[in-house]
Amino acid sequence: MMASLSRARSARRLSADILSYHMLGTEVRRGGCSVAAAAAAWRRRVPGGVRGVSTSCPLSSKSRGHQKRELSEKELTRHFVDQRRVKLLAGSGGKGASSFHSEPRKEWGGPDGGNGGDGGSIVIKADKFVKSLAQVVPIYKGEDGEKGGNKNCYGKNGVQSYISVPLGTVVKEDGEMVVDLSEHGQEYLAVFGGAGGKGNRFFLSNENRAPMSATPGVTGQERVLQLELRTMAHAGLVGFPNAGKSSLLRAISNARPAVAAYPFTTLNPHVGIVNYRDHEQVAVADIPGIIRGAHLNRGLGISFLRHIERCPFLLYVLDLSTPEPWAQLRHLHYELDQYEPGLSRRPQAIIANKMDLPEAREKIEDLRSRVTQRVIPVSALTGQNTEELILHLRELYDGYLCGEEKPTRW
Repeated sequence: MMASLSRARSARRLSADILSYHMLGTEVRRGGCSVAAAAAAWRRRVPGGVRGVSTSCPLSSKSRGHQKRELSEKELTRHFVDQRRVKLLAGSGGKGASSFHSEPRKEWGGPDGGNGGDGGSIVIKADKFVKSLAQVVPIYKGEDGEKGGNKNCYGKNGVQSYISVPLGTVVKEDGEMVVDLSEHGQEYLAVFGGAGGKGNRFFLSNENRAPMSATPGVTGQERVLQLELRTMAHAGLVGFPNAGKSSLLRAISNARPAVAAYPFTTLNPHVGIVNYRDHEQVAVADIPGIIRGAHLNRGLGISFLRHIERCPFLLYVLDLSTPEPWAQLRHLHYELDQYEPGLSRRPQAIIANKMDLPEAREKIEDLRSRVTQRVIPVSALTGQNTEELILHLRELYDGYLCGEEKPTRW
């Protein structure tokens, strides 16, 4: 008797504590007040206070001062992908069914096996809202068709798959161009899905009233294609390693490539967007540094020069802290022309970088006397004279749109 009364009192006390917890949580969520204030209010309402409640820790993570983790330089870096090698496997057709219809008072209903569904094809589609091939995966597999069923039920066809690529994507196979996707919404049927198999109903004839055979589905087409962007960016920053190309791209655009005091910091091209007041946008690519003998594929020379080939106009970035910066320009012209004749004669400008250094300011006039192109002195570190560079970049862009070799000055 006494034991049962003790258990009843402990259960009643436990249920009161649970109710107090629930009411305390409701008060905090409804009023948005702190836990300590809510607990003090409930001590006044509930005789004996609230048991087992600690007000030293918050009830939810929202009350904590959540600090957003700082992203590292590597996480901030998103390099531009302008080529992909993809393997495409279209869906296979479903196999046909072999069955015979049978029901009461109709034992010899004949064959009723349906055909299998066709496999899904894969289509490459140009999309103006896609800017890079980074989202393209190495392997694509189409959906297989479903197999046929009895009662003349046909299998479902596989759904057609789409691969979205940027405008100007060139599709190649074994090094030869197959199609150039240059318009928004343009599609190319890359691989065909396999045809579905035939059920035994298909083979019904006057000579064969009870066919037993059914065919399997055809395997989908398989191809290996290369996707390349014909135009990577409007302008390309060309120069030797440690010339300050990445720092310059940071200064004039929203890109955040890695910057360090050692050569070959950039191993993949980065593309930044320069925004103008009339809402025009110009894409500038930070090409990895070129070394002597790049046209002979020393290092990753051919890969770097291939990126430059896709830029309509070039910005040569020279390091004016070197003894002879004009020699850098001569070597750059030689490497570009050896890779593709006439590549160095595209619309261009010379960017004299590192003007914040005293030795660089002494060589600017000497550089201008040795070259015929326009020289723009800047400092990527301090942002000095980057406005002139941005304006001249727009002049080159307008000339590119109008098809003019010499753009109109703003």
